[in-house]
Order: sequence, then C-alpha cells, then structure tokens
Amino acid sequence: MEISKAEIASATAAAHGAAGSQDLMGAEILIKSLQAENVQYIWGYPGGAVLYIYDALYKQDTIQHVLVRHEQAAVHAADGYARATGEVGVALVTSGPGLTNAVTGIATAYMDSIPMVIISGQVPTAAIGLDAFQECDTVGITRPIVKHNFLVKDARELASTLKKAFHIARTGRPGPVVVDIPKDVSFKKVPYHGYPQSVEMRSYNPVRKGHGGQIRKALQLLLTAKRPYIYTGGGVLLGNACNELRTLVDMLGYPVTNTLMGLGAYPASDRKFLGMLGMHGTIEANNAMQHCDVLLAVGARFDDRVIGNVKHFAQNDRKIIHVDIDPSSISKRVKVDIPIVGDVKDVLTELISMIRETTTRPDAGALAAWWDQIEGWRKRDCLKYDRGNQEVIKPQFVVETLWNMTRDADAYITSDVGQHQMWAAQYYRFDEPRRWINSGGLGTMGVGIPYAMGIKLAKPQSEVFCITGEGSVQMNIQELATCRQYDTPIVVCALNNRFLGMVRQWQEIEYSGRYSHSYMDSLPDFVKLAEAYGHVGMLIERPQDVEPALREARRLKDRTVFIDFRTDPTENVFPMVQAGKGITEMLLGSEDL
Repeated sequence: MEISKAEIASATAAAHGAAGSQDLMGAEILIKSLQAENVQYIWGYPGGAVLYIYDALYKQDTIQHVLVRHEQAAVHAADGYARATGEVGVALVTSGPGLTNAVTGIATAYMDSIPMVIISGQVPTAAIGLDAFQECDTVGITRPIVKHNFLVKDARELASTLKKAFHIARTGRPGPVVVDIPKDVSFKKVPYHGYPQSVEMRSYNPVRKGHGGQIRKALQLLLTAKRPYIYTGGGVLLGNACNELRTLVDMLGYPVTNTLMGLGAYPASDRKFLGMLGMHGTIEANNAMQHCDVLLAVGARFDDRVIGNVKHFAQNDRKIIHVDIDPSSISKRVKVDIPIVGDVKDVLTELISMIRETTTRPDAGALAAWWDQIEGWRKRDCLKYDRGNQEVIKPQFVVETLWNMTRDADAYITSDVGQHQMWAAQYYRFDEPRRWINSGGLGTMGVGIPYAMGIKLAKPQSEVFCITGEGSVQMNIQELATCRQYDTPIVVCALNNRFLGMVRQWQEIEYSGRYSHSYMDSLPDFVKLAEAYGHVGMLIERPQDVEPALREARRLKDRTVFIDFRTDPTENVFPMVQAGKGITEMLLGSEDL
C-alpha cells in the first residue's frame, strides 16, 4: 500500500474522525504514526525482524531513511539531530544484536536527557522467551537506560503506543523511549482509526509550573545576596530557556557559569560569563562556585565532574536555589534550601516578572566588591598555553584557530570524548545554544561523526565540524561511508597525539607515568583512509599550516574533509581537578605536578 504525502492529513485524524476506519498492517500503522509526528529522518539498519517495517518505508515518500553502517551510529546520529534541533530523534534497529549494538547510543541519550524514540524489531510474539534466532530481552536490557519502554503485542495498540512514546520522550525531563515491535505485530492487519490527537496517562503528568511561593522566596534571596552566582546546565538548553536566562543575568548583573552540557546558554563572549566550571573549568568559575553566598542552579544536577568532592563543596556555607523539571535531581547530591520543581523556561519567566514588579535591587556595593574578587581570579589566565610555538602544533591552537575563523559563521561543533573534547569546550567560545554537541554524562567515544551526520541532515546550510582524536574517531569511522552515500559534507578535525590522551594524562599524574596500553602503536593513514571512502584527506604537521588547512576545508564545502592534525603528544588539559579533590584544588599546569 502506498503511503504518500497526501495521506499525512488522514494519519493525524482522531479515532472516529473524517478518515474513518481502514485495515492496515502494523508496519503501515507505524509509518502513519511517524508521519503524524512529522518525523523527517530515521537512522537505521535493516534485519529480519523489521523487514515489514522497511517494506512500508519503501512505499512512502515523506520520511527519509538513512542507512548507517552500525546500529550504535544510528542512535548517535538521531541523538545529534535531536540535540541540534530540539525535535525527537528516531532510530530503527532489528532484534537481537541490532538492539544490543544500539544500547550504547540509548544510554548516551539517557544520561544527557535527549528526546528520542528507538524502534526495535522483536521475534514473533509466539517465539518470545524461547531463545529464538536473534532474540533478546529488549525491555529488560534497556529498562535502566530509558525513560520508558514498550513491548507492543497487539497491532491495534501501535498508534496509541507511538503517541505515548513521543509524548514521554519530549515532555518533562526528556529522554529516550524504546518501542519493541514483534515481527508478527508489524505484519498483522487490523482496523486503523487514525492517529490520536491527544494522550492521557494517569501515571505520567510532569509538573511545568513552579510553585509561586518558592519563586518569591528565591527572588528575596537573590536580591539580598552579597556574592551571588548563577550556575546553569543542559536543562536550560533542553527547556529552550536561553533567552530567559540571558534576560535574567543581564537584569541582575550577576556572574554566570555553564556546565559542559550547558555551553552556549549564555554567550561566552560576555564579560559576565566566567567560563565552564568543574573538573576542567576556569579558576574564576570554580572559585566563584565555592565562595558565593547565594547560588541559583538552573537545569543542572551538581554532578561529580562539576563540584568534585561533596564534602569539600559543603565546607562553605551558602544558600542554594535549585530549579529543575525533575524532582529526583533536587537534593540528590547537594542539599538545597529552596527547591523549585518546574519547567525552567516558565520558572525563569515568572522570576523575571517578579523582578520587574519589585523596587528592590541588588546591593551595588557588595556586587562591585564581588566582581573585583572575580576579576582578581580571572587575571591568572588559567587557559594560557604556548601560543608562540612554531615547532609543534598545540591542540588548543587548532581549536582557537577554528573558533576565530567561524565565530560569526553558522557553525556547529561536535566532539568525541577525551582531551580534545575538553579543549573544544575551553577554547571554542560558544555564544549560541545547541551549537556544541557532545556526550557529557556517559562520555561515549565514537559519537563525533554520527552526531555531525545527524546535524548536517537537519541543517544542510550550516557548517558542521567534528573535533575528535585518533582514538575516538576509529570507533565509528565506518560512518564516513554514510556521509558519502547521503551527501552530508562535514569537516573532521582529528587532534592526533598518538595517545589515548585523557588516559595518558591520568596515567602521568596519578600512576607515575606508567602508560599502560594508552599509546596508539599502529594508526591508519587517515588521509588515504578518507580518500578510500571518497572524501578529502589532509595531513597537517606544522603550526603555520593549521589556518590554511581549515580555510581550504571550508572552501570545499560540498566535500567531507578529514584533517589529521599531528599535535603535541605531551600536552595536558589544564586546569584539572583530581579525583577526590575539591573544585578549588586545581592543577593549573605542569608546574603543579
């Protein structure tokens, strides 16, 4: 049966609506449901349990399927798409190894609260539990790493289940939802009455509006603070509350910091931004976090990479206001004084309105003294490095050069995980939200290229750069074939130091330089490898060639370009907070080792 653009309207009709009833296969109902959700792209890999779904995909022309080379990359690409657009990303995998290959991608999205729907095939319902070919317990395996999952045993429930899945994925604290569909369910024909226009779930009703009394208490505390600080995380981006955050910060004139996942929520070029905080944060950001007297935390969760040792953090007395959509995140690691459960955009909007209505203003003298102290910390320039080195490429220099070239461009930056990720976060100054796409919570190597692919499909006119390392990039390098097949030109900037850099750094500092299996002893010729996939490869070994290489890569805007930057293998990421230390106990350079 053909499923065309003309049928999208009928797909969204409610039960008993104008579309009436028709008999459709489960796979066809699934496609109509995805069309009704306005899904434009699905990343996936076919297999026996999902062939009826792939057949239904073949017969329609509104959803583009992207054939990846590994299921992990399918979920990562859908994840990158979701992070950049704010829409729900969709991936499709088969049963058994298809699903288990996707698990890392699902866990990555779960840890960073990314809205996704992962559709997995399953063996026929009669074979479930009998160790059938390519069977696995999808519901059991994914339960700890999803917001929710469904096993659909009746084709008549497909449309309502998809409606619930998308609703759960995108509301409250977002997250991935798995929908497991047995093969016979996708094959069976049942009456289809249209896609539900609304959904009601008695057990799932996330709070949106914050408690007015709590917000008034927060306002009073904020306006009487002597050393105020605003700490924001990825929840501000996920809640589309960046404009509200910027308005609030500018109204109050308070210092602000972003976590790794929150970069871009407040412009990095603004003087009130103190830089990223945490394990590799700036002196000024970390010291302000420790020494403030009132802390406003918005869409952040006080994780171990941000505040370090909890006991150290608790040494200084401060009042904490915590705004988050997820009540389970509040007082989870750090006890707070004023909890506000609600949508961050709504809460900040109400807080801004209250500030405008009151005549009370912050203590200008105390705030000036607080800024003087912050500027004193800032003068230490904790992100300095040997910029004048003409013998070897400093990895920071590559990132800084890229930022200088693209600071006014429509550009997106993805990264893998390791030293290069931290250098990208430190030296690429993000002024806009959803431009920095990386794995924060799970720290998944191999996401960089799939993320970039997903973004390029969503934003074909934008420039997309993947900052990676020679270790991470090999984990999903096969997706260069997907870039070629679907014409998604990206620029891969590999900061190649011939080490698993972050592992080597920890081994140098914590393990007396015993570099156990962190040296990359046999690397491919990345230039030839890129060319073998049909792309452009460049080998850059001198600092003076960095800018010309990036300029040439940008000029070749219709080609995927892989630039192998041979960088200083001895360079470490500083500042650095060691495990078990407090956030003000920072190593600032090799002189501290």
